[in-house]
Amino acid sequence: MTTSITLRMNNISIEFPGVKALNDVNFVAKTGRVHALMGANGAGKSTLMKILSGAYNHYTGEITLDGQTLPIRTPKDAQNYGIQTVYQEVDTALISYLTVGENIMLSKTINESGQKLFMNWKSLHTEASQVLERLNVKLSTKKLVSELTLAEKQMVLIARAITTDCKFLILDEPTAPLSQTETKELFRIVNDLKEQNVGIIFISHRLPEIFELCDEITVMRNGEFISNEATAATSQNRVVEHMLGKKLEEQFPTLNIQAGQTVLEVNQLSDSTILRNVSLKAAQGEIIGIAGLVGAGKTELCKTLFGLSTITSGEISLNGKKVKPKNPYEAVKNGLALVPEERRKEGILVQESVSTNLTIASLGKFTKLFSFLDRKSEKKQADELITSLGVKTPSADTLVQNLSGGNQQKIAIGKWLITEADVYIFDEPTKGVDVGAKKDIFELIAGLAQRGKAILYASSETSEIMGITSRLYVLYDGQVARELTTSETSEEEILYYSAGGK
Repeated sequence: MTTSITLRMNNISIEFPGVKALNDVNFVAKTGRVHALMGANGAGKSTLMKILSGAYNHYTGEITLDGQTLPIRTPKDAQNYGIQTVYQEVDTALISYLTVGENIMLSKTINESGQKLFMNWKSLHTEASQVLERLNVKLSTKKLVSELTLAEKQMVLIARAITTDCKFLILDEPTAPLSQTETKELFRIVNDLKEQNVGIIFISHRLPEIFELCDEITVMRNGEFISNEATAATSQNRVVEHMLGKKLEEQFPTLNIQAGQTVLEVNQLSDSTILRNVSLKAAQGEIIGIAGLVGAGKTELCKTLFGLSTITSGEISLNGKKVKPKNPYEAVKNGLALVPEERRKEGILVQESVSTNLTIASLGKFTKLFSFLDRKSEKKQADELITSLGVKTPSADTLVQNLSGGNQQKIAIGKWLITEADVYIFDEPTKGVDVGAKKDIFELIAGLAQRGKAILYASSETSEIMGITSRLYVLYDGQVARELTTSETSEEEILYYSAGGK
């Protein structure tokens, strides 16, 4: 019988400028088990795991492995003790100009000084291919990472993590960019690793997958430990109550909005990537769903409408006027706003302040004579938005990188509220966001619709499509497979057309 190894984090605390992120947190995990770590955005989950993985070294407290103290202060320390991590921010963890194979086998291609080593490249690609086969991922190891989709990048990171034997594997929101098929394969890998006596620490906001996969659940709230229970001994409602400190009210807002005039009309639109002859309409006050599995073309449609992809044929009309945005600047001038899927890469400036991020899309409103910025006016507007959006931040001057994912997403949305766009495009707006912040985002979107804005809501979460939209278009392989009225359809029917059903 394989002996279980116990990992303990005792009385862990850490502070950042203006924020006490963790306060005397205790966490226990064992090998051969899948341990969920849950909490609302800002609860401290990722911070705790970054300490365990060596990303933060200014913490207090103790980490032990079967009673032996682990002096983890760098990522190399963590890896030496058998702790591997797959982070949520895939682009910062991969080297875009290297191949898939080189990224997977990175420890064998790059030395500690960052220099390439001489080695047998054929052997490297063979080994990398074997790892991908284990994950059931059909991907060339010679393809550049810069050419991959978000889902493919995530799978490369997971493949890299399992190239070396590890005692504990930390997965931070690993299923967020994955399709249902890819998620099933990930679960298979997780269960295989569990059987091999690897401990999995699984961070996710998706309650159904937590209850399907995990053996026990630890909940954090406001930087503190709240509870630890066996999954079989608790319930989804109980976990949500622990996360929020209260019972969750109805998640989706009730909408009784009469659709107005057609604002956006797309006719036979094709782009240079996957879109083929896409047609759709959105009117004032409508929330239109764009449904489909990962890779169906949802993100490509959002980006094409916003001038980020070349239109090869078809037309876009806004308020009856034909437009062809060649870049985001033209799209914004025409009354479009986009909240992108990859918020940290494309939606916000993480190294700038909350105030700068909230006003950056409408700086013209805060400039005086000779284009001098009116800082007082800018800060006043930022403070008003922070209050109305419910952004949890010490101040408007706090760097966005120090906020939780849910608060970052509120800022990515909030910056467009000043511009008064006609059409708001949301691409996977609740990805990596907890149940409480999701409700806030749904309320924000409903508020825009009540103000007569046309909304496109692109998501692979069919429950959200069902909960917030009035009509939807199902995409499959870059085409509209079906237009449906939300009140007259079901999640099963949406998934049927999403999977290519006729």
